[in-house]
Amino acid sequence: MSESPSPDDPGLTTGALARRLGVAPTTLRSWDRRYGIGPAVRADGRHRRWRPDDVAVLEAMCRLTTAGVPPAEAARAAREAGRGAGASPLPRAGSVPDGVGRSQVAGALPFGGDVRQECRGLARAAVRLDAPAVEEQLGTAVEQYGLTVAWQEVMVPTLHAVGRKWASSGDRYVEVEHLLSWHVSTALRRATGGSVPGEGAGGAGPVVLACVPGEQHTLPLEALNAGLSRLGLPTRMFGAAVPAEALTAAVRRLGPSAVVLWAQARSTASLALARHVAETRWGVHGARRGPTVVLGGPGWAGRAAQGMPRPTGLREALEMLSGAQVLA
Repeated sequence: MSESPSPDDPGLTTGALARRLGVAPTTLRSWDRRYGIGPAVRADGRHRRWRPDDVAVLEAMCRLTTAGVPPAEAARAAREAGRGAGASPLPRAGSVPDGVGRSQVAGALPFGGDVRQECRGLARAAVRLDAPAVEEQLGTAVEQYGLTVAWQEVMVPTLHAVGRKWASSGDRYVEVEHLLSWHVSTALRRATGGSVPGEGAGGAGPVVLACVPGEQHTLPLEALNAGLSRLGLPTRMFGAAVPAEALTAAVRRLGPSAVVLWAQARSTASLALARHVAETRWGVHGARRGPTVVLGGPGWAGRAAQGMPRPTGLREALEMLSGAQVLA
């Protein structure tokens, strides 16, 4: 147990503690109401003020729920360890308290190497299916770091960790992946600001964003769409698995400055399709022109395509496409 706090120490507010733990304030209030995981002392008899002992119990609660322990059982274990008479010290990260089987803590998400603290907080919220916390943390990341950093250093590592856990758990955690993906998509759409820019510089056409046929992974394109929109560049987002004929028709109708083709897997990446799009022309006879084709995604790795750039990340793609707009 922690040392007794000073009587003059007011403790943390619910909002401050929520930010520290990477959860939504509503989650802390819900845990207090449902499981008795609340502050021992309330300022003025009403307002929650969390002292060090309270914080330690909640940290244990977060570790256990992230590891896949049901909330009611996690609350009991954390409360007994933290507040019981003569109780043993609170469980450290990776340890298993009495009464909780090791099979129940197999849910920790596998992050490789160093990641931002926000990734772990976002992962904890996603595993708990705490939608308000996921939404709040994604919005905070975009506001605090900007879209590009939030995508590359918070959203992508957490999505990858969830994907690895899903792949190694026999289709467990699919609900976690779906919840997180939905809220990432929502955050990216909100990041566009709700505006649809007009024509680009010099009357340049929009940037067309499309997944190749058979490809369903749209989140990277959604991040690119948000980034271009924040730069004031016009886009047309077509999303998942666009048929080749529909893509060609859209290119002829729109006269885009660039077409981004996303392929997550090598099995969907078709250089023949990319070349066909690059050769598509529009405009009056004698002044016909075609788009710059940009290859996005790991599916294109190792495939030479002269004249078709392949950016390695969101920042590079934004720099490349903003240049394409200026030069068009």
